[in-house]
Amino acid sequence: MAFKPPLPLRLGAPLLICVILAFVLLPVFVVTLASFNDKALLTFPPQSWSLRWYTRVFTYPDFQQGFRASLIVMAWTSTLALFIGTALAIAVKRMGFPGKELLQAILLSPLVIPHFTLGLGLLILAAQLDVNRGYALVILCHVMLVLPFVMRSVYVSMENIDERLEQAAASLGASPLKVMATVTIPLLAPGLFGGWLFAAIMSFSEFTASLFVTTQATQTLPVSMYNYVREFADPTLAALSVVYIAVTAGLLAFANYFLGLGRILNIEDTR
Repeated sequence: MAFKPPLPLRLGAPLLICVILAFVLLPVFVVTLASFNDKALLTFPPQSWSLRWYTRVFTYPDFQQGFRASLIVMAWTSTLALFIGTALAIAVKRMGFPGKELLQAILLSPLVIPHFTLGLGLLILAAQLDVNRGYALVILCHVMLVLPFVMRSVYVSMENIDERLEQAAASLGASPLKVMATVTIPLLAPGLFGGWLFAAIMSFSEFTASLFVTTQATQTLPVSMYNYVREFADPTLAALSVVYIAVTAGLLAFANYFLGLGRILNIEDTR
């Protein structure tokens, strides 16, 4: 007979979850209300309401430049990380070679190394090699940071592939390239898109490492936000934060609805 927890535990567990969620979402609630404050000071609760700061978000020149720079970096980073991460995930999953564990540890090291360490290290290396701090350096930095997440997404998708489908295609005369194009890649599509989406979101939001490797011409939106808050104390950043949260939540909801993030992240049964 299955164990049935006592009534206090059955009632207390959902209540505890609700309390934790409320605690986590409380800052979002405060920032959202503060973003509608009509005054030029970040106060809570607002005494009067206005959308003026949302207008400033979309018209402030530094934010516009930072947004364009973030889109450029995000597009290149997510695409490069997808190709590199997919190739590495396939190699790690399907191939055996000396130093495989060491390679995996190096590729996953950005998960445990502080981002400012990587950014500062690239800045020192660029200075030593007299490398221009342009978009290439920023993109390289972001690729290194998001690569483990792309590899994880693709690797989990490969775990869920029935290799007998590939073997059947090969037995019918398909070349390895055709098997990859007609069987493997379509089966990996949810993981590929999920990895690209996570890489895009992380690249667009990356600040700590970007602060070291960007310049005035290449500063991304998070760096522009940091420079703004050093000069102004109005609710503009609160409004921009609300836009950030809404867009990110929308993208994740889209990915979950059409792809199933539980399957991509291997947190639900795929049978």
